[in-house]
Amino acid sequence: MTHPFDRFQPSQVTPNSGSPDSEGWRLCVAPMIDVTDRHCRYFHRLLAPEARLYTEMITTGALLHGDVPRHLDFSEQEHPVALQLGGSDPSELAAAAQLGEQWGYDEINLNCGCPSERVQKGAFGACLMAEPALVADCIKAMQDAQSLPVTVKHRLGLDEVDSYAFVRDFVGALYHVGCRVFVVHARNAILKGLSPKDNREIPPLRYDDAARLKVDFPDAVIVLNGGLTELQQCESELARFDGVMLGRAAWHNPEILRELSTAWWPTQQLTEHELITQLIEYCDSQMLKGVPLRILVRPLLGLFAGRKGSRQWRRMLSDSKLLDSSNPKLIEQAWRSVF
Repeated sequence: MTHPFDRFQPSQVTPNSGSPDSEGWRLCVAPMIDVTDRHCRYFHRLLAPEARLYTEMITTGALLHGDVPRHLDFSEQEHPVALQLGGSDPSELAAAAQLGEQWGYDEINLNCGCPSERVQKGAFGACLMAEPALVADCIKAMQDAQSLPVTVKHRLGLDEVDSYAFVRDFVGALYHVGCRVFVVHARNAILKGLSPKDNREIPPLRYDDAARLKVDFPDAVIVLNGGLTELQQCESELARFDGVMLGRAAWHNPEILRELSTAWWPTQQLTEHELITQLIEYCDSQMLKGVPLRILVRPLLGLFAGRKGSRQWRRMLSDSKLLDSSNPKLIEQAWRSVF
């Protein structure tokens, strides 16, 4: 069977989509709705200075008809940081991508993997995998509208369709229009009957099928997502993928980001005291802008998971009376309880 991407010549590839440096995607932190806000991303940056961070999925409607600064503001320290968009209208996605470039993001990522019913009603997310021609039009429109790399996060299949040819042809259609970075959640998306949480756990992982994409598209960057929780596991998969993306593991056990960063970029890491000091300084600056302390410390709750005192750390940073004091020194007090 002839692959769709076999029919096209290199001259037809869009100018701004040359083969990217795969090192830039070696370690990524997944976009997670209600998790990876700018405060969470700042925290993750302190743990992993070289990681690529992704925003929560932001719909085109929220950007074109809502409060743009609230959705797109971020700290300069977050770079490299990617804006993940949700949508299916090429012109709307192009306008949203332009906003992402204007606000200083490093990448525009299209969500083709979210299986929630709310997203399906908007005709985007994982259900877009059934319409590769439409997705290709969306990618092309975003590329033409601005100069940042346009990338895609997707699943391996939909519902009961688990043929490798399905994902190969989907990626091939996007490759044709110049997309060169694919973040592959190595599971199917079950569009009916499973919650988003169940979709992260129940469909079986198929790393081998995901790895075949790197064989068929050797000059593309293929990043593996799904089920990655440990340093050794991530290192092993780098033998056949260009990068790994961690999601809930980074939320429940943020220390894994520090472990991976230390192993792969043996540069000077922040000591725990330096980390706590910078977090306090950041909270101070954000509280002056009206951000509640409870919002700022929420990403920190899993930091010392598995260590003696971690329960006390979580308890103190979740205590409404302590948080009402609006004193970021609470972070240091809680940290000292870990020892």
